[in-house]
Parts: sequence; C-alpha cells; structure tokens
Amino acid sequence: MKKNVEVIIIGGSYAGLSAAMALGRSLRSVLIIDGGSPCNQQTPKSHNFITQDGIPPAEITSKAKEQVLKYKTIDFINDLAVNTEKTKNGFSVITKSKKKFTTKKIILATGIKDLIPDVKGFRECWGISLIHCPYCHGYEFRNKKTGIIANGERAFHLASLVNNLTDNLTILTAGKADFSSKQLAKLELHNINIIETEISELEHQEGHLQKVVFSHGDKVDFDTIYAGFPFTQHSNLPVSLGCKLTEQGHLSVNEFQQTTVEGIYACGDNSTMMRSVAKAVASGNLAGAMINVELTKEHF
Repeated sequence: MKKNVEVIIIGGSYAGLSAAMALGRSLRSVLIIDGGSPCNQQTPKSHNFITQDGIPPAEITSKAKEQVLKYKTIDFINDLAVNTEKTKNGFSVITKSKKKFTTKKIILATGIKDLIPDVKGFRECWGISLIHCPYCHGYEFRNKKTGIIANGERAFHLASLVNNLTDNLTILTAGKADFSSKQLAKLELHNINIIETEISELEHQEGHLQKVVFSHGDKVDFDTIYAGFPFTQHSNLPVSLGCKLTEQGHLSVNEFQQTTVEGIYACGDNSTMMRSVAKAVASGNLAGAMINVELTKEHF
C-alpha cells in the first residue's frame, strides 16, 4: 500500500466510494480510510435509489466497495483518520493505528452524527420506525398511524408532505404548539391532530414502534414517527483543517463540492441538507471528477 497518494478519501460509504470510482477510472492513486460506522447502519432497507430500491444499506456498500476496489490504483483501509495537517505539497493524515499517509488532495466523506434525545426507545427505533425522511421511508408506512415530532415551521412542512401518505397523522410538539392561525386552520382542515405533552418513552419490539408513552402516563398507538434531530459533524477533522460550516452545521461547499479550504472537497451528508443515498452518490461522483480536473490542470 502506498504511503503517498494523489487523493485521500476520509469515509468509505456511498459518497466516498462514489468519489473513489470517478478517480480510479482516471487512474488516480487513491486511498480510502473508513472507520466503519455509517449513520444508517441500523436502517433495514434503503429506498428511493433506482436499481437499489429496497436493498439493505450494508449490501449496497459491500457491492460498491467490491466494484471500486477492482480499480488497481485504489486502496482501502479499515481505520479511523484522527489527525490531518497541511504540508508543503498537500496534506498528511494520521490514523488511529498510527499509520501516516500524505496526499495532494483530500475528500471528506465523513458524514454527520445525529444527536438523539435521551428518551427511552428513541435510539432503538431510529432508522427503523423513527424516521427522518418521507422520500426515503414514507412509502413503506403509507396509510399507517403516523406521528411527527416537531414544532412550528418544520412540523407544518413535514405534515404537508406526510399528509399525502396517510390520513391518520398527529403532530407531537412535546411542548406548547407554535403555529400561526393560518397554519392551525390548515392542519384542522386536514384533520391533523396536535399533542403538546412531553414524550417519556417509545414502546417497541426490536425497533418497531408500538406505543408512544407520554409524561402523564397515557399511551397512544403509533406505527411510525418522523423526527428531525439536531446533528453534528461526525468527524472533527473538517473544522480542524479550517473548513467553514454553514449556519445549519453542514460543511460549506460550492457547486463543485469544493470546501472553503483549497485542495479539500466534501461530499455526502456532511455537506448537504438533502440526506439520501442517491444524493450522496451523486455528490461523491462530482467531487471525484472535480478533483481529477484540478489535478489535471496542475500537471498538464
């Protein structure tokens, strides 16, 4: 395995593997460093990605890795990148196992980490029946009794989307509802209920939701709940390298997936609000292609 490569990709899930394929097909020397903890590891099946609809996420990743590593200029190590530094000719990357690599360019495909509330059942249900996206998971819960944990504009927006999938919808604000009179009228028109009581537990069977337990002791049956939790960058390396974040907390990138630091690109969930496998693959493909263009300009 080479210690010095043209591109190091930190993160070997959908976005990172997609970037690697674009670079490998241009004969670029690439090293993928992956810590093996994707955010969707608990999700049973991936959806809304043509040719792979309904396939378990790990199967998609495994097949992608197998295809990517057929390109002889690409290497992959199971390790965690823990430190990066700017060098005269690019960057150095040190891993948890104390391996050191140097590179001209870096692609950050490091993902994000959901800050799941410390409520019993939340973590166990996350990605299974406590879901984040109607496009990724909504069809499978169509016509089911559905909740939305949110308030204000976010809750109203989600309700408008989910209302097309079920006529049994309740917003769980976990506190005083924050809707305008027009929004309340629209919610009432569509028979969307609002419960303001705090949630104390999600009763479930192996992540499959059964009941929501409220702080006053009442229990209500639900089949699924949509929730959008706060998040943080999965890795502290982007910020340590000087990459700027957006107000929402994503890595700031331009239309070519280039971060605010020269020579560093980002792709996947760490740099977009559109959190899906399809978007991750697309952004990775673009990041790989744009780094190839940059390397070409430097040497042609």
